[in-house]
Amino acid sequence: MSYIDGFVIAVPTANKKKFIEHARHFDAMFIELGAIRVIESWGDDVPDGKVTDFRRAVQATAEETVAFSWVEWPDKATRDAGMKKMMGDPRMDPSQPGNPPMPFDGKRMIFGGFEQVVEVKA
Repeated sequence: MSYIDGFVIAVPTANKKKFIEHARHFDAMFIELGAIRVIESWGDDVPDGKVTDFRRAVQATAEETVAFSWVEWPDKATRDAGMKKMMGDPRMDPSQPGNPPMPFDGKRMIFGGFEQVVEVKA
């Protein structure tokens, strides 16, 4: 089964277009480095929970929208190699010409790698 990297971030709602541009720039790199697919999603129905929720997890303000993204890799080895290359790639440096600035506070991003254990398809 594939390996998944998941990300949850709070993006200023006014930066939705910048977020999409940023994602298109970097998501192409994931594919170039071996990812099978990348999904970027913009919060539409993200309810407040009684104990915790997505908004609290990333400390989203009323002016921010929660974005949920994932990268699917064929396996963990491909992911590890791809992420290592990506972190050393100059295209990741926002100070380099042509690289879009991060349109959100990266310090509040939640991320992790996940081993797929169940898959159900239609």
